[in-house]
Amino acid sequence: MASREASQAPLEFGGPLGVTAMLILLPATMFHLLLAARSGPARLLALPAYLPGLEELWSPRALLLLFIWLGLQVALYLLPARKVAEGLELKDKSRLRYPINGFQALVLTALLVGLGVSVGLPLGALPGMLLPLAFATTLTSFIFSLLLYAKALVAPASALAPGGNSGNSVYDFFLGRELNPRLGSFDFKYFCELRPGLIGWVFINLALLMQEAELRGSPSLAMWLVNGFQLLYVGDALWYEESVLTTMDIIHDGFGFMLVFGDLAWVPFTYSLQAQFLLYHPQPLGLPMALLICLIKAVGYYIFRGANSQKNTFRKNPSDPSVAGLSHLLPYFYLLYFTALLVHREARDEQQCLRKYGRAWQEYCKRVPYRIIPYVY
Repeated sequence: MASREASQAPLEFGGPLGVTAMLILLPATMFHLLLAARSGPARLLALPAYLPGLEELWSPRALLLLFIWLGLQVALYLLPARKVAEGLELKDKSRLRYPINGFQALVLTALLVGLGVSVGLPLGALPGMLLPLAFATTLTSFIFSLLLYAKALVAPASALAPGGNSGNSVYDFFLGRELNPRLGSFDFKYFCELRPGLIGWVFINLALLMQEAELRGSPSLAMWLVNGFQLLYVGDALWYEESVLTTMDIIHDGFGFMLVFGDLAWVPFTYSLQAQFLLYHPQPLGLPMALLICLIKAVGYYIFRGANSQKNTFRKNPSDPSVAGLSHLLPYFYLLYFTALLVHREARDEQQCLRKYGRAWQEYCKRVPYRIIPYVY
C-alpha cells in the first residue's frame, strides 16, 4: 500500500525528463562556477575561457584526499555524542536515534588541521586542487547514489520515501528511494547532511584565506569577513544540529543523487565561491563599510536564528507554550487591516488622480510604474 501511494504522488522537477537534465546540469553548473571564479572577467553568463581536459580533472591524489576526509568525518561521527536525539515518528510508528556531535566534529577537525598545519601540512595548496577534488567528489556521488539505489531495492515498503518510489529508475535514482538508509546505526543521510560538505566548506575557505596571505602578504578584510560569516553559519548549523531532524530533507526526501551530490559536492565547492572570487579578484573594503556589513550581519543572524528556533520548536510540538500563540491571527489584525486599507486607498487615489490630471497622470505612471513596492506592486 505504501508503494502504491508513493507511486501516485505527483512527480517533481519535471519528472524523469527533468531529473535527467539535472543529472547533467547540476555538475556542469558547479564546474562552470569554479572555472568562472578563477577566470579573468569572472562572468557568470559567459562561457569559460578554457575547458579543462581529463588530465586536469582526474587525480588519484585528489581522490585519496577525499576518502581521507570522508573517513575522518565518519570516525568523528562514531565518537561518543554529548546527546542522542530521537527523530520524528516514521510510518511504522518507530523513531530513529541520532548522535548530536556535529559541533564536536567541527572542533576536533579544526584541532587536527591546526596540528597538521603546524607540522607542515600545505593547506594553502588546496585551492589549486579544487577542480580535481570536485571531479572526484562528483564521481563518488554518482557511485554512492547507485549503491544507495541498489540497497533500496531490497528495503521494506515502510522504509521508502514518499516521492522516490515512482517506478522510474532515473527519477528514483535522483530523488532517492529509501528515506533513511542505514548500515547498523550509521545513518548515511544524516551523516552527509551536515558533516563532510559543511565542514569541508569551512576548510576550503580557510585554505583560500591562507593562499591569499601567501600571495599578498596578508588576507584582505573582505576575505576575513567571508570566512568569519560563513564559519558562523556552519557553526550555528552544527551547534543546533538536532534541528535538522525536523527538516524536509530528513523527514520527507529520500537519499538519492539530489541530496548526495548536494551535500558532498555542491555545498563545499559552490558555497565557497565568494572566497574563491576574492582570491582571484581582490576587492578593497574600508573599515567603516566593514563595520556596517557586520551590523547588518548581526541583525540578519538574530532574525535567522530566532526564526529557525521557532520553526523547529513548532514542528516538534505545535502546542509548546513558546510557540502556541504563533498560529493565532488576532495579534496580526492591525497589520492585515492596514495592509488592506492602504492598498484600497491607493486604488482610490489612483482613480482620483487620473480624473484630475488626465494625461499628465498617465505620463507620471509611465515614469513611476510601481504603486507601493518597487518591482512588486
